[in-house]
Amino acid sequence: MSCQDWRLEGDWLKNCNCAFGCPCDFLAPPTEGECLGFLGMHIASGHFGDTRLDGLSFFVVVKFPGPLHEGNGDAQPLIDESASPEQLEALSEILSGAHSNEGTLFHIFSLIVARLHDPIIAPIEFEFDMAGRTARIEIPGALSSRVTPIRNPVTEEPHRIRVVMPEGFEHLEGEVASSDIDSTGDLAFTTRGSHSTLAHVIQTPQGVVA
Repeated sequence: MSCQDWRLEGDWLKNCNCAFGCPCDFLAPPTEGECLGFLGMHIASGHFGDTRLDGLSFFVVVKFPGPLHEGNGDAQPLIDESASPEQLEALSEILSGAHSNEGTLFHIFSLIVARLHDPIIAPIEFEFDMAGRTARIEIPGALSSRVTPIRNPVTEEPHRIRVVMPEGFEHLEGEVASSDIDSTGDLAFTTRGSHSTLAHVIQTPQGVVA
């Protein structure tokens, strides 16, 4: 059980190097064998104990040599430079998984990551339109990514598909889109036209509730 009460509500983005549809969501191996990507959110409303986290953004770049459940992964947190020391500590505590129930997102994260790299504290520009299936993230020296709708290869019209996961631990419902990623931190990689999921989420110590 968690040691401290917390709650994060906001816009969630997961981009990775896999084909559209993220095989991890279907308990399938990564498209290219290894998993390269990032996930995170802009917190519209949130807290850790008495520390408010409203308006902050954080992301985590990951690299796994195979399926996530096999572990042995690397991760590097990217945290908004506007966070105060107390907010930085609060976000670090949430990401550690120490205040999350067994089987929830951040608890699982703590089990499968073998090497946690030093966080990058930098300005984060984040634009997000779930209905339009577009997003943009810019973190100097760390990450640049664009999200656009998947296009019909014949008509070039935007294609829409939604993934619903009633028992999901990351999100319960998300819009699938296309992403380009340029990761330039410790875990450097580049993708073009790979998977993206956009979602509105509420994460708590008991797991995702929306």
